[in-house]
Amino acid sequence: MSVLALAGGVGGAKLAEGLAAIIPPGELTVAVNTGDDFEHLGLRISPDIDTVTYTLAGLNNQEQGWGLEGETWNFIAALERLGGETWFRLGDRDLATHIERTQRLKSETLSAVTADFAKRLGIRQAIVPVTDDPLRTMVQTDQGLLAFQDYFVRLRCAPRVDRLEFPGVEAMKPSAGFAAALADANLRAIVICPSNPFLSILPILSLPGIRDALEGRRVPLLAVSPIIGGQAVKGPAAKIMQELGLNVSSAGVAGFYGALLDGLMIDETDRALAPEIAGPAIHVGDTMMRDAGDRRRVATEVLAFAERISRS
Repeated sequence: MSVLALAGGVGGAKLAEGLAAIIPPGELTVAVNTGDDFEHLGLRISPDIDTVTYTLAGLNNQEQGWGLEGETWNFIAALERLGGETWFRLGDRDLATHIERTQRLKSETLSAVTADFAKRLGIRQAIVPVTDDPLRTMVQTDQGLLAFQDYFVRLRCAPRVDRLEFPGVEAMKPSAGFAAALADANLRAIVICPSNPFLSILPILSLPGIRDALEGRRVPLLAVSPIIGGQAVKGPAAKIMQELGLNVSSAGVAGFYGALLDGLMIDETDRALAPEIAGPAIHVGDTMMRDAGDRRRVATEVLAFAERISRS
């Protein structure tokens, strides 16, 4: 029986790590957001794919959640001395990923490159970009329309968000790996990881046919809330919810996903909110994923929750 996880960066990678640890090899597909992808210094950067890949390979920086453990920064220091752009920091070891990806994308798809990197790093579960087309998130703000990385990294999410746009998305299509995972006859559950619903999951849901496919699914679809006690575990999800006029809580997360959800896992801190959340079944537990043990525990609870929903 297989499981499909929809993931963004750090939060998505943590739950993906937990799922990968308890699901037999070859039975998990992690479909990763590519709306964050961009070109920088002539290189093709895929931040969310790299975060998931490094995490499942056991190579990620445990403290910051992204990047490589033991990274050095000689390249960026040299670039700064020459007056180059250093607002998006590329580590020395991480640079190899971007250089090799850029070269190979001249003749290969992002899916093919991602799969080969994962294989070479010893990853035994599937990591697939949600599309091989150039999906790009644009952020309409009080400072105008901004490319995602300008908003997220260069301006550190300071501008007020009015809406998100995905230029040309109507002509794009899901990657073959993502489409195959959705159509898998052995699919057991679909899990939306605790990634930013707007910046990480909305780009995925905006691809043609994806929302319809999820609405027409035959298996439970569950999410883990990235909001605990009115705050995002990491990143600007709570800030964006407030700016868009949404309830900054797990109830607001449930409202954002709406009828897509069969189940929502919320944190113990928000237990009192459970009766107020209309629609999905609710599972209350400790959703903080501080270490590998926590990630396996949350993953185990999510899959058990899916099984309960299936039986009901």
